[in-house]
Amino acid sequence: KLPLTVEEIMNFGESNRELFIKSSTYSIIPITVTEMGLTISWLFSSDPKSISFSVVYQESEDTPLDQCKVLIPMTRCNSHKETIRGQVKVRNAGIYTLIFDNTFSRFVSKRVFYHLAVERPVIYDGSDFP
Repeated sequence: KLPLTVEEIMNFGESNRELFIKSSTYSIIPITVTEMGLTISWLFSSDPKSISFSVVYQESEDTPLDQCKVLIPMTRCNSHKETIRGQVKVRNAGIYTLIFDNTFSRFVSKRVFYHLAVERPVIYDGSDFP
């Protein structure tokens, strides 16, 4: 579990991070977001084989799991063959959790190389209009 804030992600720079996920386990990256309108985007690849991926929204740490909202259902990704990209728009403050699931793999541990980014919306105020 790697809890992150928007500020920490903005300080990621261009570097990739690495997760080591043992066989029959999963890793989660919870991102705490306090402002609406942001876009959280990710790209990742896995080695040596595929990994399952999901995104879940939780209003607060106290929210029971059965009341969490699945934004992207668990999907098996061929991320060992191609880089997976995606994004989610922040509609509510809370915790957006990225889940990398290797529970289907009984013997093979995986390495996931990932990069996260957060973008604030560009608000046009018309100031460059003559």
